[in-house]
Amino acid sequence: MLRTTEEDEVSDKPLDEQVLHRVEDRVAWITLNRPEVRNAMTPDQRNRVISLLEDASADLGIGAVVIGATGEGFCTGADLRAGRDRQPPPKPEGAPERIMGEAARMIRRGAQRLVGAVLDCEKPVIAAVNGTAAGIGAHLAFSCDLVVAAEEARFIEVFVRRGISPDGGGAYLLPRLVGLQRAKELVFFGDELPAAEAERLGLVNKVVPRAELERAAAEIAGRLASGPTKALGMAKWLLNRSLDSDRATAFDEEAWAQELVVGTADSREGIASFVERREPDFRGF
Repeated sequence: MLRTTEEDEVSDKPLDEQVLHRVEDRVAWITLNRPEVRNAMTPDQRNRVISLLEDASADLGIGAVVIGATGEGFCTGADLRAGRDRQPPPKPEGAPERIMGEAARMIRRGAQRLVGAVLDCEKPVIAAVNGTAAGIGAHLAFSCDLVVAAEEARFIEVFVRRGISPDGGGAYLLPRLVGLQRAKELVFFGDELPAAEAERLGLVNKVVPRAELERAAAEIAGRLASGPTKALGMAKWLLNRSLDSDRATAFDEEAWAQELVVGTADSREGIASFVERREPDFRGF
């Protein structure tokens, strides 16, 4: 949902308060924190989320990531009152107001970078959806590896309501998650999709009461964070690639992935624990 009303002022909170970040028990928590606008996202917030995801990939102390939000909304789309994060260069005299390529460039640098950062993160990413996820907010959730939603959560492909086509990877993600016909239905009508129906369609992994959302996300993230991080990251990469690859390419990538993963300390620990009939103690590298 695009935020454009007069009462929706751009937050004057420091950026690290607009997007909260903490690491506990090898889980990085990234929390959108502008509940007054149901977490409509500014370019600065988006860029901070991207940066935190990139940092999580490189940090050996992180094994999983949870993206959540405060208040009643997960993310209701882009906050248009925030303007652009970078202005186009000055136009030469006589140039029209609207230049071909500017809108496409804005989408590539903005919403697509955000969704790509989630897909490319080397750690499993869990969405903890507390309320409405609309537009890029819905696509942010759908790009995560697993989705836990509160019972009152709603997902909305809001673009048709604004007379625009989907962006932020929606036309890429939805057919892969629910099939082509269902994806068209969601995009063409833009109706609210309740959490229970989203779970039935396969867009959500688990629906819980609102009061249990953080605990449920922490439980899933904790299991992943205690696992063999490099093996999980490679599995994520292979699975994401599989729907874009032919069989020969997928088999070849699978073989090389195994070649890389068996050289990790966690792989050696996994084999040793099996031989010694004990639980593995994975360290994430």
